[in-house]
Amino acid sequence: MLDELFAVIESRKAELPEGSYTASLFTHEKGENAVLEKLGEETTELLLAAKDDDHEELAHEAADLVYHLLVLLAMKDMDVADLRAELAERR
Repeated sequence: MLDELFAVIESRKAELPEGSYTASLFTHEKGENAVLEKLGEETTELLLAAKDDDHEELAHEAADLVYHLLVLLAMKDMDVADLRAELAERR
């Protein structure tokens, strides 16, 4: 699933289709700060959902966090393989 999602993100980065939220992150006037702000926001929401033991909200916010992390990786010309390699090295 992560590979499929990342492929969509890369496609939006390359094609910049109008009306795409993902494309808007790559063209935002704040630049990468827009994604960094979203990562901070989603992290806070994730922590609050965990604190409240709200499993449904926790899953939702975790997905938002992973999505925005993948967008950041794409912005930095990295990909899921880079993430996998780092995780494997820590194993």
